[in-house]
Amino acid sequence: MNRHVNAISGRLSLRPPQRQSLEILDRITEIVPPRKSTAVSEALELIQSEYPSVTDFERDFPSLCFALATGVGKTRLMGAFVTYLHLAHGINNFFILAPNLTIYNKLIADFTPNTPKYVFKGMAEFVVNQPALITGDNYDQRDPASGSLFGGVRINIFNISKIDSEVRGGKAPKIKRLSEYIGESYFDYLAALPDLVLLMDESHRYRAKAGLRAINELKPVLGLELTATPFVETSKGAIPFNNVIYDYALGRAIADGFVKEPAVVTRKNFNPAGMSKEAIEELKLSDGIRLHEQTKVQLETYARETNREIVKPFVLVIARDTTHAAQLKTLLESDDFFDGGYKGKVIQVDSSKTGAQEEDMINRLLKVEHADEPTEIVIHVNMLKEGWDVTNLYTIVPLRAANARILIEQSIGRGLRLPYGKRVGVTAVDRLNIVAHDKFQEIVDEANRPDSQVRMQTVILDPDELEKKTKTVISQSKLASQLGTIPAQTSTSTTVAPSAEKTVFTTAAEQKVAQAAYTVIKKFESQPDRVPTTHSLANAEVQADMVREVAAAFTPTQLELEGVTEQPDIAAIVKKTAELVVQQTIDIPRILVVPKGEVDSGFKAFELDLSGLNFQPISDELWVQLLRTGTHEVIGLGKGGLKETRLENYVVSGLVDFDDIDYEKHADLLYDLASQTVTHLKGYLSEEQAGKVLWRHQKEIAAFIHAQMQAHYWEDEAVEYEVVISKGFTELKSSAYTATANEEPLDFRVSPKDKSNMAKYLFGGFKRCLYPVQKFDSEAERILAVILDRETEKWFKPAKGLFQIFYRLGADHSEYQPDFVAETADAIYMLEPKKRTALNDADVLAKKDAAENWCENATSYSLKHGGKPWIYRLIPHDTISENMSIDHLGKG
Repeated sequence: MNRHVNAISGRLSLRPPQRQSLEILDRITEIVPPRKSTAVSEALELIQSEYPSVTDFERDFPSLCFALATGVGKTRLMGAFVTYLHLAHGINNFFILAPNLTIYNKLIADFTPNTPKYVFKGMAEFVVNQPALITGDNYDQRDPASGSLFGGVRINIFNISKIDSEVRGGKAPKIKRLSEYIGESYFDYLAALPDLVLLMDESHRYRAKAGLRAINELKPVLGLELTATPFVETSKGAIPFNNVIYDYALGRAIADGFVKEPAVVTRKNFNPAGMSKEAIEELKLSDGIRLHEQTKVQLETYARETNREIVKPFVLVIARDTTHAAQLKTLLESDDFFDGGYKGKVIQVDSSKTGAQEEDMINRLLKVEHADEPTEIVIHVNMLKEGWDVTNLYTIVPLRAANARILIEQSIGRGLRLPYGKRVGVTAVDRLNIVAHDKFQEIVDEANRPDSQVRMQTVILDPDELEKKTKTVISQSKLASQLGTIPAQTSTSTTVAPSAEKTVFTTAAEQKVAQAAYTVIKKFESQPDRVPTTHSLANAEVQADMVREVAAAFTPTQLELEGVTEQPDIAAIVKKTAELVVQQTIDIPRILVVPKGEVDSGFKAFELDLSGLNFQPISDELWVQLLRTGTHEVIGLGKGGLKETRLENYVVSGLVDFDDIDYEKHADLLYDLASQTVTHLKGYLSEEQAGKVLWRHQKEIAAFIHAQMQAHYWEDEAVEYEVVISKGFTELKSSAYTATANEEPLDFRVSPKDKSNMAKYLFGGFKRCLYPVQKFDSEAERILAVILDRETEKWFKPAKGLFQIFYRLGADHSEYQPDFVAETADAIYMLEPKKRTALNDADVLAKKDAAENWCENATSYSLKHGGKPWIYRLIPHDTISENMSIDHLGKG
């Protein structure tokens, strides 16, 4: 494998389909170097011998299509292509073609340094010598031959209309007219370059005669086409491209988790019989908006739980025509629709807008991802095609008549991109909803066809549940309430859980001083040598330092500017704030276990169990049937398929990709394992067949061997470890929950009637919990909370990331979050209720070992500083009852 492929893939964080595309380009340029002297017919024959799907370039030059599903990352792949061709083959001139103004502007932004989606981010070669960006707007303003102006790599980005259109009087486009700088047209200058590579975004848009002719006249050494739809729609049906060298279809992207999971939505027991078209439309709109409101809350809750940026979702309504779109906008913004809650939050996107209205429409559309932009509903009539690149579309309501295939293939394309770049395992974040009551069964049937690209999830809405509005409830610690702190981010669906704790400081000035004092206290978290526990905040020197730092921010002049006439007693407020922190906190240290000196580790030699490795011989042409999607692809191997000189190298090169394998240290072991594997394959295959199996299944075989290696991992037992305390105590951060909007928290002392889904309830009424509301995953957890509120000084359910306890299970390192933490007069407990049937599960035992080790280290630290021991208890859920004492829980 070319070293440039590995380097570029790593630095640009390419996804597997992007890397595979780059590997193909590497192989293609190896057998057909990109030169103008190459005969097109000979190039086609060579490429076809290895990639049989390429039967015709469909251009006057070698041109290959990479068909990647929407959302996989075609623009980043363009950046990888440019980088590779420059580094591996010294190519400096690139021409990127856009099909319309939207994509043209987007490409310019993505190839401009210091922009959010800059395609060369991470490539050191382009930090000092940044590629020159030449566009359809500035190409005629400078001499292209001037290296000082255009640099080494020159990237031209043009809209197709700039090169294939004629102007009034039959004149040629401006790019083809004589330039005063170069004595020829810029088009002719480009066509004469010896190393021009053409990249075509959405290449299915360049199959018209004028576009084909203009592209051929550029005479590039190589054409690279990217599209999600590798076919041309005609009156006789879809005509597939003949130059597709790699096809990564939408079904595969969905199955591999690179895009959202599409779902078709209908109502429970929905029957359209007797309903007018208008009534069905209004029902779909209403249900779509209710679903949107739920999604909005769930997205905010997830963001707060994981400390990520809040995503504002929006709804896409597909209208029949501009008249229908205008009617829908009037309806959606009326006082009768959800009590006028969507006034000013709807934009209509279609050809009816001109001038200033059109400009405003485009500006709002381009900013629809921004959290502070009010748009929550976009109505469009066939204008939102390729290039509208958003990640926060979560609900689609199609109201235009269309067959199921068009609804699936065209509608969902705009909403598949994921806001966090990958799926997160939370349904609300990972799913795209298509509300299609009247088309539900038709869409399901179409998705279930054997040749369908997409398998659709189905969502049945319960009208009773749908009517219930939801909200994000932020549960601040009681300490935050006492200090008068409010959450940094709020939205219309955010509610701060009411606390019985009142603000201790009565005036605005006192609250500001208290909050400033708490900010200083949080700095002391990371100074365990000086402030080992919160009780150390009472130390006279620490108090003096806090007073000095707070006073510096509240000088008399500053207070006067803020309208405060009476100087607050800073020393008294700092002292009281420190007392509150002690009362309303359980000291949780941040513990790191690190080795003294170097740690030697590795893998022992062993005999592989290869009985389960039975890949069958494959022909030179593979027919791959995808079970999830029903689609197939033909993969050609050809004569160039075997690239390693030694079969064992396939196994070794696959294994060294794993982070825990050091080639220098493990070379002998790796080749021993590779030799075992090759011997096993050659036991039932010929050498040629074994080579093809190793080439085709390299990653699967490497993963198969790597999994067995984990049982033979060793670490030097003689190495000494030391416990490092990086924090003496840790701030109690807010938790976030999704709850029904109009329902108050339940009394935690009372068992709810429906215990089948405990996680939907929010509970309150605690006396000793450090938070006003909590959620429980089971009835056993609720009962445990009753015990804790009766018997402890303080307790709570920790938010994610508070402890940072990590455990190893196989090759994975994961974070463990205990369910409860409680402090009594004599000890601090870490409590984990579990079903009895799960007590001996491998992951439960691994978590238990990690937690007990953490508690042992925490105890040593705590007792050293006059604190209490930490005790871990794994508690069978069926032993938890209200008559139990905390000391008895989990014993025996």
